[in-house]
Amino acid sequence: MSDQLTLSAEVRDRAGKGASRALRREGRVPAVIYGNNEEPTLVHVEEKLLNKLLGTGHFFNSVIMVEVNGKAVRTLPKDVEFHPVTDRPLHADFLRVSEHASVHVNVPVVFANEEQSPGLKRGGVLNVVRHELELICDAAMIPDDVTIDLSGFDVGDSIHISHVALPKGAASAITDRDFTIATVVAPSSLKSEEGDTTKAEGEGEGE
Repeated sequence: MSDQLTLSAEVRDRAGKGASRALRREGRVPAVIYGNNEEPTLVHVEEKLLNKLLGTGHFFNSVIMVEVNGKAVRTLPKDVEFHPVTDRPLHADFLRVSEHASVHVNVPVVFANEEQSPGLKRGGVLNVVRHELELICDAAMIPDDVTIDLSGFDVGDSIHISHVALPKGAASAITDRDFTIATVVAPSSLKSEEGDTTKAEGEGEGE
């Protein structure tokens, strides 16, 4: 389960581009906390601390306790805007959530037991279509990742969401189709050999 992270914030007195630029010059990032049938709260957070949380690798599927004026607000990060050149964070959006709210999160996919895949052992390549899965789960039970077992998959096989054992309490947000997560494809050398074989067979038939 993803860790609960903490981020200190201060209320913003003013909105607008000028005020936001002034905050960024001071090493602060403008942000907003919204949702849960409450008025949005304009805040600013320390850029260094925000970058540290972003560097954890699971910022967007973790509960962030944003501390504002001594009060901790349970949130989920929804968006961070970055500068197109410097990649500095320019603005962050946080959604208020109750402790056991049902939330939509994108959770990274991790593949296991590659050595048990006949296709990969033959030199096949794992072509990942989706690096993340959109899940619906309890805000207090957000998984760090979803592990997919590659045992038994051969060249030409596709791994669909129906093959995946999702963590307890989690469900796929996409329910109208059995979508593909990854495929095991033949390496170029194997494709070439198969093509040469087919070509040779064709020439033989014409003689």
